[in-house]
Amino acid sequence: MSTPKHPATRRQFLERSAKLTAASVAGGLALSRAVHAAGDDTIRVALIGCGGRGTGAAIECLNVPDRLKLVAVADAFQDAAERAADAIKKKHPDKTDLPAQRIFSGFDAFRRAIDCGVDLVLLCSPPGFRPEHYRLAIEAGKHVFMEKPVCVDAPGYRSVMKTNQLADQKKLKVVVGLNSRHTAPIIETMKRVHAGAIGPIQFLRAYGNNAGVWVRPRKPGQTEMEYQMRNWYYFVWLSGDLNVEQHVHALDVANWAMGDQHPIEANGMGGRQVRKGPQYGHIFDHHVVEYTYPGGVKLFSQCRHIPGCWPAGGVYVHGLKGMATGGTIEGANPWKFSGKFVGGHQQEHFDLIKVIRDNTPHNEGYYGADASMTAVLGRMATYSGQVVRWDDAVAHGPNEMPERLAWDAKPPVLPGPDGGHEHAVAMPGVYKAW
Repeated sequence: MSTPKHPATRRQFLERSAKLTAASVAGGLALSRAVHAAGDDTIRVALIGCGGRGTGAAIECLNVPDRLKLVAVADAFQDAAERAADAIKKKHPDKTDLPAQRIFSGFDAFRRAIDCGVDLVLLCSPPGFRPEHYRLAIEAGKHVFMEKPVCVDAPGYRSVMKTNQLADQKKLKVVVGLNSRHTAPIIETMKRVHAGAIGPIQFLRAYGNNAGVWVRPRKPGQTEMEYQMRNWYYFVWLSGDLNVEQHVHALDVANWAMGDQHPIEANGMGGRQVRKGPQYGHIFDHHVVEYTYPGGVKLFSQCRHIPGCWPAGGVYVHGLKGMATGGTIEGANPWKFSGKFVGGHQQEHFDLIKVIRDNTPHNEGYYGADASMTAVLGRMATYSGQVVRWDDAVAHGPNEMPERLAWDAKPPVLPGPDGGHEHAVAMPGVYKAW
């Protein structure tokens, strides 16, 4: 797949970066040569973020039949880092080299993992941390796999876009865990959509409705910071809310169908109907958003985490001549995918290692950032109850991150008298997008 370009932004970056030192730019070039060296050309990997998805991503990376070695793992929590190390060792004993001194924990664990002689980092911490982790990895000259979403707010989006440009300058390879982009039936469907199989796109529908995800109750002795990080999905500064953390996959596919354009505005509604109580932080349990793309094409999007309701997932692209979804096209040019394929979660790692070995330009950070900001735009619209324009949201959207990261630091949202965070749930008509 071709990498989407942002020529105007890139030109601006080059102008701002005229003073970039030759040594800094050479970092990525030296790495590319190192992994093709006549001697030890093993790609050394570090995992940052050791939850279930991070552990899975590391195993999938090491599944690639190549000279790979996992040499560091890092997580805010020591138990998570050790648990991931053990699980990965069991799957790939011959591809792990994880002595105790390279099992890092704490808020600075990611820095130590990046700095221990690795070539590739897997960024799988809660997405609120992604922009800083990505920036540090690219500045250090590392190739990157980063899970979706890549930001939870507008400052994070701006940071990721700037880092994308630095990655291009350093010739580093970046893959984002939007696995639909690496799934053969969807890739083939998109090729046909873009070739006109369904005619001009009239509107799109995106669904992400299911029962919900895990809950991690508060335990005695936890600081508020530790509790929120353990139960990270339910806090905006860490997850971005359901529309961002979960629904970003569908929103990315919609942007892809539209030629890698992002919406220019959004309006919507949402709320917290069922998922109430102190264990659910302060996020919504449903969002319904109408996005508008350049030229006026609409995307009708809904996501919901409420048990017992209609389950639905996927993206439907409606054109004058038919409709496309997944590996199927209906209408004037019917088609159904019939080939063999590897699941996208695995294929994205095959693709990443290939572009590293071949030294092929590849940076998925641009569409990863646009998809994540599309989701943030939708959240800003549902929280506020107002029409929110992309340019305004990117320029003025608030910073959701805490001022300081430490176990005794205060998160952006503190519990009320009942020990919960219901008082902090956004109220449409009262909440201000910025």
